[in-house]
Amino acid sequence: MIDTGDRAPDFILEDPEGKEVSLSNFKGKWIVLYFYPRDNTSGCTKEARDFTELRPAFNQLNAVVIGISPDKPATHEKFIAKHDLDIILLSDPDKKILKAYGAWGKKKNYGREYEGVIRSTFIISPDQRIAALWRNVRVRTKRKGEQIRHADLVKAKLEELQREI
Repeated sequence: MIDTGDRAPDFILEDPEGKEVSLSNFKGKWIVLYFYPRDNTSGCTKEARDFTELRPAFNQLNAVVIGISPDKPATHEKFIAKHDLDIILLSDPDKKILKAYGAWGKKKNYGREYEGVIRSTFIISPDQRIAALWRNVRVRTKRKGEQIRHADLVKAKLEELQREI
């Protein structure tokens, strides 16, 4: 399983318009790469909308946000249109990249074990190394009566990483 400091596994995946997108297309930029289970589900919609809302801030940090799920490009296209999303969504129907990043595996729900997407987020540095990662992400958590968005935590970590350079 990959960890902080490791080289980020490269990929070539299809976007909603059928174009191939590769990790190496973004060399020299910071990348927020997140894996999510399925378009148009409540948690996945919140996460995509949160990242879309923060996109201007990520742009200022020289970062691009990429979401990957096993959904087909046509499903991503509808998801983007329905929720006015402004992030890159890519399809990994054979789950090859999900597995490469450790974002596919055994899960438990109500005592039932099955294989599925493990919601995960990675910050990839401009030299394409894993700078930070989160596994088993909760899109929103409550702390002291306040709701914390995962996307805000990712942005704060990216700012911290860039201050350290």
